[in-house]
Parts: sequence; structure tokens; C-alpha cells
Amino acid sequence: MRQEEPDVRRAVIAEDSVLLRIGLVKVVEMAGFEVAAEVGDAHGLLAAVEKHRPDLAVVDVRMPPDFTDEGVRAALSIRRSRPSTAVLMLSQYVEERYAADLLATNISGVGYLLKQRVADVEEFIEALQRVADGGTALDPQVVAQLLVRRPSDPLERLTPREREVLALMAEGRSNAGIAAQLVVSESAVAKHINNILAKLDFPKADADHRRVLAVLHFLGVGA
Repeated sequence: MRQEEPDVRRAVIAEDSVLLRIGLVKVVEMAGFEVAAEVGDAHGLLAAVEKHRPDLAVVDVRMPPDFTDEGVRAALSIRRSRPSTAVLMLSQYVEERYAADLLATNISGVGYLLKQRVADVEEFIEALQRVADGGTALDPQVVAQLLVRRPSDPLERLTPREREVLALMAEGRSNAGIAAQLVVSESAVAKHINNILAKLDFPKADADHRRVLAVLHFLGVGA
């Protein structure tokens, strides 16, 4: 009996630079996605999402005709109309206002990376898959810039190590990823996270929800 092929997740790519778009197509396919459409502007992106209903949209922040915030506005529209479609934004340099807008209501299935990260293919593929799975992928420079925007007073109770852990949580890293980055055990990371959640005095809720609240509080972009 013929075995059915597993469902392949679909992606659309919106990038006006032809060379970068070709590279993105290759990397997204390497990550296991079927590229349903590749477009060069926000109008084409919205049409492609409506037609193909992809699992993931990879979107340039600045696109024709004005090269300002067309990609961000399109991404926000997608988040409103199709919340099941994960969105990974790519930017030439850090634009923290756009990142904050994207993260303000929901950090599930969202990413914001600098374009230079595409060159690290293995790490970029991991970010694509994490965002498509409902996680978060934030560029470390984006996290740093968002922190500049907010007062640090609410976080003064955290130790330097706890702030390190929370910053890595904000990037979207798992407990295992944080442990590898800090060269500590996963049990040590779990202990730090429990301390962080206790010190920030969030209402009782499931662990995943409190973790999201902690990240939003840390970045100063949500409730």
C-alpha cells in the first residue's frame, strides 16, 4: 500500500531584491517548506497570502513603492486576518519601532531578524522553523534596541544572570538553547526562569503564558 506523503508546510516570500529573494527561496526550501509564492512588494504579498494561505510569510520591512514601512503594515494585516500564518520580518538594520509594533499584541509565531543573519544558514533555518512552530525569533540587536526604549526599574529585582536568561528568552531560545549559550545545565536555566517569574509578580497562570508575559514585560511592548 502506498504511504501518504507528510504534509509539507508552505511559505511565501516578499523581498524586492531579486538576488536576496533567490537566496531566501533556497534556504526556505532547505528548511523543509514549499515556497508557494515569491513576490517583490506588499500588494503581491497580501494577494499571495490570501491565495495560498501559507504557514509562514518571510517579509522584508521596506518594499516598493515608497520603501518605508510597507512590509510591516502588510505583516500586521496578515497577523490580524490570518493569525495562523507565522511572520518572519527581515530588516537591513534595526528599526525598533517596527519590531515593537509587530510584537505588541502577540509574540507567538513571529520573528524579526537582520538580513545579515541569513548568511548563517543553519541558524536562519532554525529560526524559520521555530517561528513556523509558533515560537519567537528576535535578533539580539533588536532586543538590545527595544530595551533602550524602556525604563529598567521594573526589572531591578533580577540578578545579572537572570537578566541574561530573560534576554535569551526574548530572542526565542528554548531552555536547551539558553543552557548551551550560557554553558550551564538546563536545570539551572529552569531555576533561573522560575525565579524570574516569581520576582515579576505575574498572576497565577500556566507556565508558557507567564513566560510570554515575562518577555513582553522585558521588552516593554505589551501587557
